[in-house]
Amino acid sequence: MHILRIEHPVPDFDGWKKAFDGDPVGRRQSGVRRYQVLRPVDDAKYAMVDLEFGSSGEAEAMLVTLRALWRQVEGRVMASPQARIIEVVESREL
Repeated sequence: MHILRIEHPVPDFDGWKKAFDGDPVGRRQSGVRRYQVLRPVDDAKYAMVDLEFGSSGEAEAMLVTLRALWRQVEGRVMASPQARIIEVVESREL
């Protein structure tokens, strides 16, 4: 399993969430199996997203798509996005 982890400041979390919920990149069609939206407890103007994929290739393709989208909306919906593809080495529920 591979995760595309994204994080960035947002001018307005609710506005960013509305844009995210609009799904402009077609998450399901791009291979996203599951996602999480996270926010630091001490910063309401910061968003983090984990997008889960079955392969690194799907995650890499999504990152290319997202970078194109970010060029169009940076500064209005979010700023200075950071992203990395990570591999799940171990996961357990206790």
